[in-house]
Amino acid sequence: MILFPNAKINIGLNIVSRREDGYHNIETVMYPVGWSDVLEIVPASGNDATLTVTGRVVNCPPEKNLVMKAFRLFQEHTGIGNVDIYLHKIIPDGAGLGGGSADAAFTLMGLNKMFECNLNNEQLAAMAAKIGADCPFFIYNTPMLATGIGTEFAPVSINLKGYSIAIVKPQPSVPTAQAYAGVTPATPQHDLASSLSLAVDKWNGIIKNDFEKSVFPAYPLIAQIKQQLADMGAVYTAMSGSGSAVFGIFKSCDNLAESIKSAFAECETFASEL
Repeated sequence: MILFPNAKINIGLNIVSRREDGYHNIETVMYPVGWSDVLEIVPASGNDATLTVTGRVVNCPPEKNLVMKAFRLFQEHTGIGNVDIYLHKIIPDGAGLGGGSADAAFTLMGLNKMFECNLNNEQLAAMAAKIGADCPFFIYNTPMLATGIGTEFAPVSINLKGYSIAIVKPQPSVPTAQAYAGVTPATPQHDLASSLSLAVDKWNGIIKNDFEKSVFPAYPLIAQIKQQLADMGAVYTAMSGSGSAVFGIFKSCDNLAESIKSAFAECETFASEL
């Protein structure tokens, strides 16, 4: 079985309050995009499950990889047999794009289908939440308003048909703990779900990512990328998650992928229609 776990972007990210358990309540819209890894799951050739990772270098032992954690959790829950998993990494890590979370969620869905376990999305999402905060989103893989610590989801109405997206990932990555350390939780000035009904070119200044306030001074290159995307004609730009990837939404742009790759030659880039 071959699957293509895709990335996500965050459209708006409000840090609403700090919780007693040390986590933060957030408000964000997660939106799936086409930048994808490749995941293959086959019956085990040996006596134990294995994970082979190619593509981007992942400095993580197999058993600590979210994919293997997803397999072990699913096996514990259902009693399935062992498998060999092959993961080809394309989505940049440390980017705020949720690549690792997507890989884990797609592993759960793939195993569910492969072994005909017939778990529904709610059951899979509950399992995914034990792996990571972003993981349940990828079970549904449709635009969602995420609240709480990012694991409470509600469908959200958003129409980006006719737009294209460009994503730029600079070499530096932003540690999530560092990003959170620099934010001051506050009640959002604008309701995020309601703001999505505005025309996309009205989002700037209204739909914001609170992490940008602390990340941009520490990583000026990320701020420069956001400005450069705007200068290239993006009608809305923002950092995704806690960074360091930045995306721009374009109404129309010929040869967008080539233009972005040329303009950001030292970065990893992706562009496609939405």
